[in-house]
Amino acid sequence: MRVFRGFHHPGIAPACALTIGNFDGVHRGHQAMLALLRSEARHRGLPACVLSFEPHPRDYFAALSGKPELAPARIATLRDKLGELERCGIDQVVVARFDRAFAAQPPEAFIDDVLVRGLGARYVLVGDDFRFGAKRAGDYAMLDAAGVQRGFDVARMQSYEVHGLRVSSSAVREALARGDMAAAATLLGRPYSISGHVVHGRKLGRDLGFRTLNLRFHHPNPAALGIFAVQVHGLAEAALPGVASLGRRPTVDDSGRVLLEVHCLEWPAALGAEGAYGKIVRVELLHKLRDEARYDGLDALTAAIRKDVEDARAFLAAAQRRQTTRDRIQG
Repeated sequence: MRVFRGFHHPGIAPACALTIGNFDGVHRGHQAMLALLRSEARHRGLPACVLSFEPHPRDYFAALSGKPELAPARIATLRDKLGELERCGIDQVVVARFDRAFAAQPPEAFIDDVLVRGLGARYVLVGDDFRFGAKRAGDYAMLDAAGVQRGFDVARMQSYEVHGLRVSSSAVREALARGDMAAAATLLGRPYSISGHVVHGRKLGRDLGFRTLNLRFHHPNPAALGIFAVQVHGLAEAALPGVASLGRRPTVDDSGRVLLEVHCLEWPAALGAEGAYGKIVRVELLHKLRDEARYDGLDALTAAIRKDVEDARAFLAAAQRRQTTRDRIQG
């Protein structure tokens, strides 16, 4: 999959089948849309292309209004979003910077400058609530009429439902906010996960007796916060059980930076003490144990971590027993 920042690159395909959206989380509704896009692209002999935005348009407008609380919580980092788009078989992603100039574009300019000249769209697939252009003045009817005039086809996909519930990024955010990781996994079609490079930290966990892997979450407002039972992929052939904290570490850090700290319950001896740094790992957040909390000193923090480790072991062991039972029944 090829990724471009903006439209002015010679490597961008001269024509494409296109869909447009933020695709935060790449949930099951997104996956259904991307599957349809790929099918249409193959029939037309075109690459399947996604146009997405960074920052999220609602992030931009929240900052512009001076009300950051109006910005949506972020489900996935850009890395994870791009990874899921690649897994869905997308050939090309164009990440447009959503700024003042982009937000001020009239709908007609968006069609001409972005869709036609910028991306060479021959087929455009949008969701049932798609709006575009300044003040969201453009709608499906306008886009469809423009396609007839400018030579591209337009299609609209209706909402995707699971168990009678509409699948949306908002629904995923709500599930993560209440710590319902099973509901989030149902909406996503996979366990919720975060990936990234393992970076050096303050080594505080090591001093407390709980060595951690540190991953940065490059957004100030993650959709999930708290302490979780997890599985870690990328350090060994099999997933490693662990416990993780996703948050701002109020007891030891006042910077507000969001960090995912993971303590592996089983550490591969071959890695040694320093062998994980720089590796890309994927952490599946399987079950929320509790909310993040501030403690009066490191002794209280250590006791809380010790309890979290015990609770994570208990959850993961029970999950393994349930899986073993299912395997026996199905076998």
